[in-house]
Amino acid sequence: MNMGPQATLLSGDRLHLHHGPIDLIIGVEGTARQSCYQTATERFQTVLTGLVGELPNLRRPKSQADYINPIAKRMARAVRPYTDVFVTPMAAVAGAVADELLAAMLQHHWPCKAYVNNGGDIALHLSGQAEFTVLGPAGEIKINADVPVRGIATSGWRGRSHSRGIADAVTVLAPSAAAADVAATLIANAVDLPGHLSVTRRRALELSPDSDLGDLLVTTDVADLSKADIQRALKAGCAFAESLIRDGLITEVVLSLQGQTETMTAIPAIGACAHA
Repeated sequence: MNMGPQATLLSGDRLHLHHGPIDLIIGVEGTARQSCYQTATERFQTVLTGLVGELPNLRRPKSQADYINPIAKRMARAVRPYTDVFVTPMAAVAGAVADELLAAMLQHHWPCKAYVNNGGDIALHLSGQAEFTVLGPAGEIKINADVPVRGIATSGWRGRSHSRGIADAVTVLAPSAAAADVAATLIANAVDLPGHLSVTRRRALELSPDSDLGDLLVTTDVADLSKADIQRALKAGCAFAESLIRDGLITEVVLSLQGQTETMTAIPAIGACAHA
């Protein structure tokens, strides 16, 4: 049965929106909650169908297509800075959907706090004294209205999407969810040991025939690694993440591989790498 967009109010006054592969949890604090939920539900009706017509171009690397759909435009903008690595706009799809639903709510309402969680890729709105707490690889991360973070995303080979790297998890804080989504994907790809015998890989198309990664190899298993190998892989990811922080694309990142964690942040020192 082909089910259309579904909306359900959950305990804790959260809204659940579901349609095909899109599964959102939305939370709003303040008097505008019900109005925000109504707006989000209305906007959600055409989210999936609006993207379908753009998929052929969204699955192409460095596509210069003239996108019509606003979510597709968000996806294309998010990957535009990455000219030296393989990436398609699909790397930003979950974050861009979250950003779009949040923007729809904020167009007419101004709650003190709101979030749209799309399978772990989160778009945030915070004002006044509002805070948001997310559980990352190294523990809780608290975000307040004063920091330039309005998006959170996590990627890794164990996640719901294919990864070309071996990171267990990479959590990124950025100015938008789409920006965080792309950065988390690419940093997770950079945490890698090319050709290592402990890493099992398969062609992306063998796992998902419509994958935007095509014939590229993606990670399907990582055996126990030596401490030196773990440090080498994390160092590679750290180097790439440092460049993104330096360019202002992300604010903070936490990388995790087999029990070892690295944290990089623009505050207090840009590019500072701390061992956990």
